[in-house]
Formats: sequence, structure tokens, C-alpha cells
Amino acid sequence: MSIFKLPDLGEGLPDAEIVEWHVKVGDNVKEDQPMVSMETAKAVVDVPVPHDGVVKKLYGEPGDVIDTGAPLIEFEGEHENKQSEAQTESQDTDSASKLRQEAEQVLMDLDKDGVNDVPAEEPAAAAEEKQGTVVGQMETSDTVQDSMTDFGGKKAAPAVRALAKKLNVDLSQVEATGSGGVIRPSDVKKAAQSGQAQASATEKSTAQPAPTRPAAKQAAPSAKPATPKAQADDQWQQVKGSRRTMARVMQNAHATIVPTSIMDDADIHAWQPGQDITGRLIRSLVIAAQAEPALNAWFDGDKLARRIISHVDIGIAVDTEDGLFVPTMRNCETLTPQQVREEMNVIKEQVKNRSIPPESMKDYTLMLSNFGVYAGRYATPIITPPCVAIVAAGKLRHEVVPVMGGMEAHRTIPLSLTFDHRAVTGGEAARFLAAMIKDLQKSQ
Repeated sequence: MSIFKLPDLGEGLPDAEIVEWHVKVGDNVKEDQPMVSMETAKAVVDVPVPHDGVVKKLYGEPGDVIDTGAPLIEFEGEHENKQSEAQTESQDTDSASKLRQEAEQVLMDLDKDGVNDVPAEEPAAAAEEKQGTVVGQMETSDTVQDSMTDFGGKKAAPAVRALAKKLNVDLSQVEATGSGGVIRPSDVKKAAQSGQAQASATEKSTAQPAPTRPAAKQAAPSAKPATPKAQADDQWQQVKGSRRTMARVMQNAHATIVPTSIMDDADIHAWQPGQDITGRLIRSLVIAAQAEPALNAWFDGDKLARRIISHVDIGIAVDTEDGLFVPTMRNCETLTPQQVREEMNVIKEQVKNRSIPPESMKDYTLMLSNFGVYAGRYATPIITPPCVAIVAAGKLRHEVVPVMGGMEAHRTIPLSLTFDHRAVTGGEAARFLAAMIKDLQKSQ
């Protein structure tokens, strides 16, 4: 017998979820033929058959999470007589290296734009109504049911749904070749090439089924569709995919960082109409990093070492129904307001199409979030190591302020700054926030 163990599918991830088996027990298989599709936090990887043989046992079904290094499939055949256990382990290592090189593009299951920010050309009134700065939709669903959505009796995994959305394919019209009516990525690509299953504009906007609501509560036709909510069924559900990675990151942050938060408001009453809120926030972060470089830094808690970084790469937190993602805007200190807007549009498009490359979601030097898209004034946002600071913007509001001769209502942005107190002093954090506020309160 020969047991093939799940190799590291990239970036040291500890496990992966079975999306679809391409073989079954009793099959005679050949080396390099498709064996199984595995979904990690960031990609769907097709794992090939490692050698010729007969499939003896499958160690999991679609939807199961397999730990890296755990048994995945068992074979019987000539291979077991030709290689020792040590040689098999070596082959598994080689297979892992090959899989990392051939991993498909990042596929995150997002059904909305994922980034709610205010376009520069919008008037101030419209900008206030949106209340948005940079962050997208709130996370909602972690049920197994959501990972394999039904389309007319056929099933599609998150990665397949995203591919169909990107290629403008109506999944209900795609012929499913996977076992149990599962639509495979190759089915979607074939349908796209034939042009016989093109989705209409309406179908594209509703590719992710939304929960049924009473007619009286449905949004107006022009409103953005509501994010699907988690379904309460009183059952324990395995946390998978991106949400699983998010849980690990949050747990690590809680265990390793010494967080402290300070809050204040920026009075933006002097802003000219049409100001780009996202652009102004990013510019203020750059100004603050120049005033207090200690917050634009990385910290190694094991070595007690700090690296203050000369460029400003801002990680923009995006909440989705599958968990938290942080795409990065690089070298913000060199960008003009127009270039910031263009970069934001690129991020929006990549999130919408689930096409953000893995390298664009790491190595940020500062973090920016906005929990106030829906509600909230102040918060204690979580820092992702090795960063030492994150700024969060609350919901824009009007505050009554004293002025010469009376009182006025001014628009304000509530700001929350969390910093790692191992690497940053309270004075440095306060001066950083003060520099942000000073820049935000300028008229333009």
C-alpha cells in the first residue's frame, strides 16, 4: 500500500478543504492525472495523482478539512514495491513544491464590490449619505451549506462561482461533469468558450442566491442587494476557508500583541464639496507616518527587534461574508490624489472579481479599516503582526461645536488608533493621531 499525504499547498497553510474528488475507489489511475481539487484560504489547487496505481481509499469527502501532512488517499500497485517510505516522503515534498508553483489565482468568494468608498467626483451631501471610506461588506456566513451552492440541481463551490462570475457564465446552464452534479472549473471554462451559457446583467448581479425575505422588507430595485446572513440551525459547523484563516490570525494577534487604543475626532467642516474621503484618510496616514515613523514599522516579539520602514504600504481591511481580507496599496507616499483613486478602483475590481494576487495581501506597513460603514463611533481594531498600528474610521456624524458668537454643527470623522505598546510609546501614538487630525482638518 502507498499512502499519499496532503502536501503544503502554499504559504505554510496548516490545512485545506476538499472541493471535489476526480477519482474514486477502484479506479486505475495514471501519474499526473487530476486527482482532487483542494481549497485553501486563498486558492483552489488541483492536486494531481502522484504515481500510477489503483485507488484503495479516500480519506475524506467534499467539504471535509484535511490537515497538511495527514493521509489524503491510499493506492495499491507497482509503486509500493519500487519505493521505500523515505522515497515516498521525498516525492511528497517534490509534489508540494510543484503544487505551490502551479497554484491557481486567488479566488475569494465575494458577491459584492467589497469596498465602499466615496468617489472623488461626488458632492459632499452624497458622500455623507454613503458614510463610507474604505471597507466593504460585513462578514456573515460560515455554514457548510454556503460553500456548495445549488444551481438547478447542480452544485458549485465558492471558487467555481467566482470563476463563473468573472467569465460571465450562468451556472444553471453549465453541464456538470463532476460526481454528484458538481460543476468543475473546466466546465465553466468550456461554457465560456462556447458562449452558450452567458449570464445576463441581471443574472450576474444575482449569481449568489440571497435569503428570501418578506415582501415588505425587500429593498428597492435600485438598492444594493443585502449580504446573505448566516442561517441559525443550532448545529456546530466547521469553520473553513478564509474565515478559518481569519480566526487563526486573530488568535495569534491576541496572543502576541500588547494592544492599546486612543480615540479622537477630526473636524472636517472646512472641506470643500467633492472631497475624496478615502484619499484624505490615506494622505493623513502618510503625513502621520512622516511625523511619527515609529508607527509605520514592524516588530519581532521573539527577537525584540523593530524595523522602521521608509515607504508607506497601507493594508485596507475588507470585511466579506467569508471573513476578513487586507489588500495592500503600495508606496502611498508617492501617489497623487488621482492615483490613489485609481488604485482604489483597481482594488474594488479585484475584490469584485476575486482576482487579488496573494502577494497583494501581505507586507503592509500600516492598516486602515472602517467599521463605521454601517454603525459605530469608536472601536479597538485588531493589529495583524508584524505591523504595530491600525487606524479605524467610525461613522461620519455632525457634532455641535462652540464658535465665536454661538454654536455650529460640524461634520466629524471619529478615529480610533490601536498600537502595539511593545513597539510604540503612548506619546508617539498620540502625536501620530494628532498629525492625522491636523491634516484631515485642512480645507483641501
